[in-house]
Amino acid sequence: MSTKHEQIVEYIETLPIGARISVRSIAKAMTVSEGTAYRAIKDAEAQGLVSSMDRVGTIRIERKEKKHIERLTYAEVVNIVDGTVLGGRAGLHKTLQKFVIGAMQMEAAVRYIEPDSLMIVGNRQQIQRIALQHGAAVLITGGFTVADDVQELADRLELPIISCSYDTFTTAALINRAIYDRLIKKDILLVEDILPQDELATMKKGSTVSAYRLIVEQTGHGKFPVVDEEGRLVGIVTAKDVTDADDDDLIDLHMTRQPFAVTLKTPIASAAHQMVWEGVEMMPVVQGKKLVGAISRQDVIKALQLMGRQPQMGETLEGSVLRGFDEIHNEDKSVTLQGVVTAQMIGPTGTLAMGALTTLIENCAVLSVHRQRKADVVVENITLYFLKPVSVDAEIELRGRVMDLGRRFAKVDIEVFAGDTRVAKALLTTQTLER
Repeated sequence: MSTKHEQIVEYIETLPIGARISVRSIAKAMTVSEGTAYRAIKDAEAQGLVSSMDRVGTIRIERKEKKHIERLTYAEVVNIVDGTVLGGRAGLHKTLQKFVIGAMQMEAAVRYIEPDSLMIVGNRQQIQRIALQHGAAVLITGGFTVADDVQELADRLELPIISCSYDTFTTAALINRAIYDRLIKKDILLVEDILPQDELATMKKGSTVSAYRLIVEQTGHGKFPVVDEEGRLVGIVTAKDVTDADDDDLIDLHMTRQPFAVTLKTPIASAAHQMVWEGVEMMPVVQGKKLVGAISRQDVIKALQLMGRQPQMGETLEGSVLRGFDEIHNEDKSVTLQGVVTAQMIGPTGTLAMGALTTLIENCAVLSVHRQRKADVVVENITLYFLKPVSVDAEIELRGRVMDLGRRFAKVDIEVFAGDTRVAKALLTTQTLER
């Protein structure tokens, strides 16, 4: 039997895209308390079923596919530009593909207007009307209002008209920045990106050890999640757990209870860290306590290797720091990074910022471990001594040397030089995940 919470989420899934949702309406429709309705709506928002936005409210939205993460909805544009919706509110959930600035004659502008685009324009009613007729929403800059007939057209076509007080340049810059940030986020792999689509073999709570041994023969695997009647994860059973068990024993007596699990939104790096720390080969994936799949150590390793081959859609702060530094492999298997301190790397005092230096040291340590062993590396601890300030445009050299290399951990010594002067020294402890 599903809980009230799960029933509310299932009810929200049945609502049409664009439907307005409130705590009071959900509580009334499902005959539950407002507190239960509120928690269920928040859970639905985390799952991407609804979106709560200022000046708009909570609306049912289409669950975004990962490949469309770089796109925005019109409702999100309202928040980005601190705008007001003047018409076409029913279309706020729609996704925009691109934006166009209407700084041209009407005849020329028509060539650039496409469906699902956003026309950024001032108080030019003809351009506003033409944009709506061609399937584009309208963003009016300068805080201007809209004519009644244009507003009626927007309501009929369900294409939003948004007004904001910013000028055209600032508005375009804000939207462009939002898209750029999403392009960077696109490079962050989550568990849901690598979750195998094959049907997962599981054991039911109350099954016997003989049933476990039968499924081992059928699948060739030795570790299985254990679920209850509702599909909730309650434990994990392995061959080691049932080595001395009788065939008639229940799995419940031998399984590992409260196993480590990850969610669909867990970053791959975090899952890898947990698998290394706990020494597990398989990690269950849950959504709202229900088992939805499992990832193996091989899945995680492949994903980490894929991340290194992904084209950068947007440059991160780390990427801007490392740009311009060359990697040198020495004969003693140590690694050296050489480069120049740029203006983006300095702090308020005009010298090399601690954050930029830490980024360089961390990457030098990872490269040093990679030189010794083909493994994925996660930095666990850094002890850093900043000895002397480094000015902008100074040429610096980072020398990395692995001091101790174990099966799961490594200790790396990093020295930073500006010319012949040692300016910083660090000792790092890292975790390693064998490929």
